[in-house]
Amino acid sequence: MQHFASGDKRNYYGKSDVIVYRLNRNGIAPEGHPPVFGANVTMLLYGDAFWPTYTAGDNTGLVATDSMKNFIQRETLNFTGCDLQTYCRFLAGKFMNTYPQTEGIQVRAMEIPYTGVVDGSVAFAPCGPERAMAQVELRQGGEVLEARSGIHGFKLLRLGGSAFTGFVRDQYTTLPEIHNRPLHMWLDVDWLCSQSEPLTACVRQMVHRVFHSFESGSIQQVIYQIGSKMLAELPAVTEVRLEANNRTWDTVAETGEELGVFTDARPPFGCLGLTLRR
Repeated sequence: MQHFASGDKRNYYGKSDVIVYRLNRNGIAPEGHPPVFGANVTMLLYGDAFWPTYTAGDNTGLVATDSMKNFIQRETLNFTGCDLQTYCRFLAGKFMNTYPQTEGIQVRAMEIPYTGVVDGSVAFAPCGPERAMAQVELRQGGEVLEARSGIHGFKLLRLGGSAFTGFVRDQYTTLPEIHNRPLHMWLDVDWLCSQSEPLTACVRQMVHRVFHSFESGSIQQVIYQIGSKMLAELPAVTEVRLEANNRTWDTVAETGEELGVFTDARPPFGCLGLTLRR
């Protein structure tokens, strides 16, 4: 079920997995951004004008989801920016002006990232695995109910400096205490911002820097350090949500702590969440 910042809805509908690529084919793009802007967009609408299609099959006020797909793709040509948060606000605001029967709208975009293979002007290849995301909810009249950004899909490996000891031991415990493990974790980060400010590149660097520099006693401690640093160094951020998976690899063979062979961890996986607010 879809979550809306404004609360539960009696009805909503929309279009998801709308893929769009905007190409600056002359290779010219704003500094720090590639000529390839790719996104996977979901647009959801709600309001009383759409209720008759549920109760009576009356589509008088209904905007077809195929029209929504066309709107997203065609209006991307008129979007001149590169930030996903600004992109979502652009689509949401223009759609509500075009279709005033829409009481509220939520637009979510997930980056489809590409990077230049040489100088970033002609040839490109997919990159990642982490992807920027943004989600905006607007009410008719232009009121912003939610403006959330994030980076999903971090896959982070640390060769050492991670421990997990001192946990409860009883008849169900088989896990040994580990004082220096190669930590492999997946991470999603979302944040709320008091103003429309492109922070994705800064947050990505911050996550990498904390993971590199911090020796931890648990994954919980790692994500707390990341969230705390974001609130301390990014004044516009009012809330941070982090969710991590423990994907630490299974050991095949080791020679002390200097050399080892490992394989992908088997499920199930540990899942850890944290929300920090000012």
